[in-house]
Amino acid sequence: MAKEKKVEQITDMEVDFAQWFTDVCKKAQLIDYSSIKGIFVYRPYGYAIWENIQHILDKEFKKVGVENVYMPMLIPESLLQKEKDHVEGFAPECAWVTMGGGEKLEERYAIRPTSETLFCEHFANVLQSHRDLPMKYNQWCSVLRWEKTSRPFLRHREFLWQEGHTIHATAEEAEEFTKTMLNIYADFCENVLAMPVTRGQKTEKEKFNGAEATYTIECMMHDRKALQAGTSHYFGDGFAKAFGIEFTDKNNQRTAPHETSWGVSTRLIGGIIMTHGDNNGLVLPPKVAPIQVVVLPIAQHKAGVLEGASAIRDRLMAAGYRVKMDDSDNSMGWKCAEYEMKGVPLRVECGPRDLENGQCVLVRRNDGEKTVVKLEELEAAVAEQLEKVHQGMYEKAKKNLDEHIFEAHSLEEAKELQDKNGGFIKTMWCGSLECEMAMKEKAGMSSRCIPFAQEKLDTVCACCGKPADKMIYWGIAY
Repeated sequence: MAKEKKVEQITDMEVDFAQWFTDVCKKAQLIDYSSIKGIFVYRPYGYAIWENIQHILDKEFKKVGVENVYMPMLIPESLLQKEKDHVEGFAPECAWVTMGGGEKLEERYAIRPTSETLFCEHFANVLQSHRDLPMKYNQWCSVLRWEKTSRPFLRHREFLWQEGHTIHATAEEAEEFTKTMLNIYADFCENVLAMPVTRGQKTEKEKFNGAEATYTIECMMHDRKALQAGTSHYFGDGFAKAFGIEFTDKNNQRTAPHETSWGVSTRLIGGIIMTHGDNNGLVLPPKVAPIQVVVLPIAQHKAGVLEGASAIRDRLMAAGYRVKMDDSDNSMGWKCAEYEMKGVPLRVECGPRDLENGQCVLVRRNDGEKTVVKLEELEAAVAEQLEKVHQGMYEKAKKNLDEHIFEAHSLEEAKELQDKNGGFIKTMWCGSLECEMAMKEKAGMSSRCIPFAQEKLDTVCACCGKPADKMIYWGIAY
């Protein structure tokens, strides 16, 4: 088992979790700081993780009929003002362009904090008939939000994401698609990133500005704080009416379509780090790891070792794996620590004796387990071990989640449980904003979601004692 700490430059997560996170981001060469506060450089290794996330998700989007588009970066202030609730939510975070070519602009342009208004303007221009529906669009881009505080991957001023926007003929179709996209995100987190999720609906207070309903997937990190990993919003026809989007329905009547919006961002990479990492660095899920297998020749100066290691690399690359062979003159200890730091899921070690015996050693990053395999069984063994890495990572994260969900029947009990254990605190809730604010002010927890999987814990609200029929999760979140 990989227990002892091997990289002294990383702060132990048990000592200072926030500093451990920053150390891993830097030491694993995921990110660097730029000269502008809150705006980061995605280094090749960090960007490669995002590329793999993008590649897998994009395929899933296309399976449900989504097409990629690209909208402008700049939003005229007059356009942004068309949806009152929406602009109020984003106005404090907007960055504005006021000069162009040395001259003052007649109107300010916001650098997109999100693109609902741009999509709505476009839909109003191109939608004519019910035969045009549904329109299912997505864009991969960056957005800019002038956050007061920043942390790598978790809160950037400029960050990478995808934002999907769709319009539908009926409310039922739009609501169904909203949940379809949420389930795509949830399945991706669990089946690709090995991150178990809780699926549910946001409260009125926490929903997206301008939405009728916001659905979310909530994950639990190592330090038992919550991370909102993805959201999907049902807009109803509010945006459509504000922007004059209409179509001729089957009865030859002009009517407004119903809209959805949904997105995930590079904060997923932060979630991977905080869900799976350890005191030796990253632990990456095999399906998004830039390097899935690293081949390390032992005693490479001896005859035949480099040739044997190269043959292993070439076979695995031909089998479709992302593989690197390190034949540098660094020590074996340095190499092992380096690729543990980078979270490479599987290490292949081969020395003179291994090759003479027609075998090699596979070492899993997540638990350090070693397996000796015959070279003729290499490809099948690697596939099996990578699946074990994913499964082991998921089970460990699921255990952390399951063991840190606590039931409370009063605000005082909820606070006591959070202070003692962290995690999610589940209670019954009457649905009032007053009780939601009381939980925040007195227990320091925000509402995470009203989970789809409901339980009847009690008949009254934990905050006020009035009748309650909703079970809700509370927690401290990033």
